[in-house]
Amino acid sequence: MEIKCFVCGRTDSNFVYLNCIHEKEDKLVCARCLPQLIHGAH
Repeated sequence: MEIKCFVCGRTDSNFVYLNCIHEKEDKLVCARCLPQLIHGAH
């Protein structure tokens, strides 16, 4: 499995990623982009 944030494209393996389902697909999001998904872009 490729480790890559679907929001920003980060691939750093020393960072925290979370699994999520987006548009009916399993995807990874990095911890830095998670607040943007929760609260929306400002």
